[in-house]
Amino acid sequence: MATITTTRKNARATDARTDGPAKGGGSGAAAITVHRAPRKIGLRLGLLLGLLAGAVFAGFPVFWMLISSFKTNTEIFAYPPQIITQGFSFDAYLAVLNDPEEIRFFINSYIVALSVTALTVLFAIMAAYAFSRYEFRGKRVMNVIIIGTQAVPPIALIIPFFGLMVTLGLYNTYAGLILTYIVFTLPYAIIMMTAYFNTLPKELDEAVKVDGAGAWTALWRILVPISVPGIVSVAVYTFMISWNEYLFALTLTRTNDLRTVPVGIQLLIGQNSYEWNQMMAISIMGSIPVLLLFLIFQRYFIGGLTSGSVKS
Repeated sequence: MATITTTRKNARATDARTDGPAKGGGSGAAAITVHRAPRKIGLRLGLLLGLLAGAVFAGFPVFWMLISSFKTNTEIFAYPPQIITQGFSFDAYLAVLNDPEEIRFFINSYIVALSVTALTVLFAIMAAYAFSRYEFRGKRVMNVIIIGTQAVPPIALIIPFFGLMVTLGLYNTYAGLILTYIVFTLPYAIIMMTAYFNTLPKELDEAVKVDGAGAWTALWRILVPISVPGIVSVAVYTFMISWNEYLFALTLTRTNDLRTVPVGIQLLIGQNSYEWNQMMAISIMGSIPVLLLFLIFQRYFIGGLTSGSVKS
């Protein structure tokens, strides 16, 4: 009996110790919970509305371009404009696909963009390996120059590049356009690849060198196979820049057999007529390769861009 009484007293004492802070703290926690719950809901609602507004703002021009490609020119110029077409027409797409000159624009874009991508990735890998693994004289200066080239507006370089290509005999050639694009894509590609190589432990390639292999073997047999996300992100970025570029493609080419898709779209604007539906159709068709590339390699692209942002 004495034992039961003692146990009950201990239990009450324990309850008292537990209830004291719990009542004070519990009411405060409940108050905090009561105040935080609406705040969280409001924050999420605001974030959702912001994302929705951004998606509508960014997506509506693409939607308008898509729906206009299925309209006739008469329907496009109708007032008030109709968001949804009354009857889907594929005439604009058929006109583009049946025009050898417009098909040539796509072939030119593929030749230029794929060549620029391959050469940029190749040069960026070798340059990034040197910047990441070696210390040499002038390294800091070269880093400043590479970063500094990104600060120069491309429009400021139009005339110098035009004169340079004419002097070198590369005006209105694939080589001239490819070399020009590499000048703009390579610096950022080097920066991206260097950041990615910096995340890889140096012990990987040093172990290969200890076994008697050279730096070339360490680069291509060890680092490159495990750097696929970084390489893919560089390749996707370079392809998008090369595919969508307009200013230099217009300035450094003269004949339509060398012009790319962005210039081809502009050429559909005639002196007295505007083929809006064909312009929208060729724009949609020109967007498909970039969209597919981004969707397929989206995981690698985002991973490669964010690599090096956190130092392990």
